[in-house]
Amino acid sequence: MIQLAWGIFELTEKPIELQPCLDFVIRPEMGAVNVFLGTAREWTHGRKTVLLRYEAYVPMAEKMLVQIGEEVRAMAEGARIAVVHRLGEVAIGEAAVAIVVATPHRDGAYAGSRHIIERIKEMVPIWKKEQWEDGEAWIGDQGERVAYPEGKPPVDALSELSERTKEV
Repeated sequence: MIQLAWGIFELTEKPIELQPCLDFVIRPEMGAVNVFLGTAREWTHGRKTVLLRYEAYVPMAEKMLVQIGEEVRAMAEGARIAVVHRLGEVAIGEAAVAIVVATPHRDGAYAGSRHIIERIKEMVPIWKKEQWEDGEAWIGDQGERVAYPEGKPPVDALSELSERTKEV
């Protein structure tokens, strides 16, 4: 977990607790709080999902979450942010990710929350495996653009990600 004066960024194998996120972001100067919970859904592309599993390159993922938080703060001055993403097994109906953004005005909270989830799917090294009634597969990156049959990208792809993170 990385905790800054304005943000909490955590990857955890424990169920997500929303109240600590709310307690962190809510302040008297904030007029809006947007909460996004991404949950494990039962049906995906016509297949019944029974379980999800998430893995991550944790040190890099945490740094990238902070970078995304900084992007939101550049869009919405003074924003307070809490992002918690599950790792390990996530049962159907459980939260896989919680994003809580507080800003002085609602537009910043809505936009900040949307920006965070889209950027997580675009760039954060977190990988998802779906287990269905009739099989399972590593979906790959969260944007579902690249499949990783072994559950993680090849070592050379991790090296490239690592180089990009050094710039953060």
